[in-house]
Amino acid sequence: MSHHWGYGGNNGPEHWHKDFPIANGERQSPVDIDTKTAQYDPALQPLSVCYDQATSKKILNNGHSFNVEFDDSQDCAVLKGGPLNGTYRLIQFHFHWGSSDGHGSEHTVNKTKYAAELHLVHWNTKYGDFGKAAQQPDGLAVLGIFLKIGPATKGLQKVLDALGSIKTKGKSAAFTNFDPRSLLPGSLDYWTYPGSLTTPPLLECVTWIVLKEPITVSSEQMSVFRKLNFNTEGEPEELMVDNWRPAQPLKNRKIKASFK
Repeated sequence: MSHHWGYGGNNGPEHWHKDFPIANGERQSPVDIDTKTAQYDPALQPLSVCYDQATSKKILNNGHSFNVEFDDSQDCAVLKGGPLNGTYRLIQFHFHWGSSDGHGSEHTVNKTKYAAELHLVHWNTKYGDFGKAAQQPDGLAVLGIFLKIGPATKGLQKVLDALGSIKTKGKSAAFTNFDPRSLLPGSLDYWTYPGSLTTPPLLECVTWIVLKEPITVSSEQMSVFRKLNFNTEGEPEELMVDNWRPAQPLKNRKIKASFK
C-alpha cells in the first residue's frame, strides 16, 4: 500500500516525485530568495489586499497543516495588483512551521529560514472556481508572510486559541469573524516569481508574492502550533512539526522585487 504523502522519513518531500512526477518540474516551490540576484522591477504595481469583507467559516486539521477557510462565493476578500492581472479571491490560509523556532519557513532568504511561514491562498476569478483555477498557470496567487520570533502577534492569538479543538487530523470547528488583515505586516513590499503548490499535487499554477517584512510570533505562540497532531484521533501521536518542503531549484526563473 502506498503511504499517503506527508513529512516523515518514508513519505516526505524527497519521496513525493514517485507519485507526483511534477515534483521535478520547471517551476517548483518554495525557492531560496537571493536578495543579490532578485531584480527590482519598476513595472510591478503596488499590491492591493482588500480583506475588509472577509468571511471566515471554519478551521480544519487536514493532517498536514490546518486551514482557516473563507467564503469564496463572491468577492469578499480579494488580492489584486502587484504582478497579478485580474482579481483573486481568498479561499484559505495555513502555516508551515518547524520543530524549533528558527527552522519552519518554506521560502528562505539568502538561505536563512524563519520560524514559520503563512500562506494566504487565492484563486483567479476568471476561472470560475478553485479547482479549475488550480489547473491554469496563472490560476492561483499565494501571499507568503514570514513569521520571526519576537513579541506575540495579537491577530495570531485568535487562531492559536482555536487549535485545541482541532488537535487531530480530520477535526474541524466553526471559526467566524476573523479578520486576516490582523496577520499582515506594515509594509507590502514583496518578491514575486512563478511557482507551484508546495504540497502535493505540486501543480505549477501559483504566482508567488512573498512579503519582505515578517510579522512576529512569540516562542510561546510557536509552541501552540507544535501541539497539533498529524495523526487521526486514536492513532499513535505524531506531533505536527517540520511540515515544510525544502527550497527547490530556481532553474530558468527570475525573482523580481517591488522595491529597490
